[in-house]
Amino acid sequence: MTSEARQRQDRLIRNAFPIFEDTDLVYLDSAATTQKPDCVIRATREFYENDNANPLRGLYELSLRATDAYEDARRKVADFIGAKDPNEIIFTRNATESLNLIAHTWADDNLKPGDEILITIMEHHSNLLPWQHAAKRTGAVLKFLECDKKGNITEEMFRAALTPKTKLVSMTQISNVLGVRNDIKTFARIAHENGAVFSCDGAQSVPHIKVDVCDLDVDFLSFSGHKMLGPMGIGVLYGKMEILEKMSPFLTGGEMIEYVTRESATYAEVPHKFEAGTVNAAGAVGLGAAIDYYNAIGIDVIEEREDYLTVLAMKELSRIPHLNILGSDDPLNHHGILSFTIDGVHPHDIAAILDSFKVDIRVGHHCAQPLLKYLGSMSTARASIAFYNTENDIFRLAEALKTVRGKMGYTD
Repeated sequence: MTSEARQRQDRLIRNAFPIFEDTDLVYLDSAATTQKPDCVIRATREFYENDNANPLRGLYELSLRATDAYEDARRKVADFIGAKDPNEIIFTRNATESLNLIAHTWADDNLKPGDEILITIMEHHSNLLPWQHAAKRTGAVLKFLECDKKGNITEEMFRAALTPKTKLVSMTQISNVLGVRNDIKTFARIAHENGAVFSCDGAQSVPHIKVDVCDLDVDFLSFSGHKMLGPMGIGVLYGKMEILEKMSPFLTGGEMIEYVTRESATYAEVPHKFEAGTVNAAGAVGLGAAIDYYNAIGIDVIEEREDYLTVLAMKELSRIPHLNILGSDDPLNHHGILSFTIDGVHPHDIAAILDSFKVDIRVGHHCAQPLLKYLGSMSTARASIAFYNTENDIFRLAEALKTVRGKMGYTD
């Protein structure tokens, strides 16, 4: 793509996001949450303006419209990730709740003392703490598969970590710290050969690469709407129908029942069995609008833009003395995520200095303390790229970073 064509594409995309009317803003924290295009904001607002009623519970026209809007969003999500059946899509609050749902329902129903749960050292706390608690409740053993120091997990490493006692594997597809991509398709196949169920944390992958649950053959996939242009407070759990049907409810209460007596209850069919209480219909509608926007641009275009910007960012940051990038030496194995340190400077100071340049990044342990401890760094700075970023954003990041050590009193 020529420079002129890329600039036209930049303008077309940026104009869809009201927040970028502030032309000085450089937002590089999309791994935490993405900015929202006008179509998502408008769809959410129009639901409240025109279709606001409690879905699934009324026979009057307004409630039926709300139900249609909610279920239409479910169909869009299913199509986006290649699910066979929209009823395999459960709406939650976020990926964290999705993972907790699995850990409280499938795990409690299926694990016994001595069984093993396998996760990796690179997991976000949301894919670690639910399994810690599941292990304590069931007597299962939680095991960690360590990556190499660049973040890689090979097929041989994965096979060596499995045992006949492994009943469930839960693994991120893309690390929120290193950006490294795990070979989920291969690992899921090996797990199934070993008789284990495979759960994938797709919070950092679904917004950035093509994810097809049937091709990957995962049993569960969890992700959040707000990391893929959608509203906060809406998440997704995909599960294979034959597994979901056997699982107990997570939360109990309104709408997830068929019949209730003083002593017992029978539960609704999947997915409504797992969606107790008043649902976040407006959030689901907003997520559906975000998916429409993704489809209009094309996930291939999004991936190409992010790869291009990641390569550029690696090139620019690698030129800065005393700046150390964690993870792979290959920019295409960072997927828009660059965690780094600067010698002699605390990451919080890096962020404060960059903020004075209106460059927004994340600092801290990124909810992955075991990984950072394993890598020997308890805190890092992290710039995370989305397709709405531009070359100029990367250049401004690099120029701001070049000033950091000087502002901290170093003379090199």
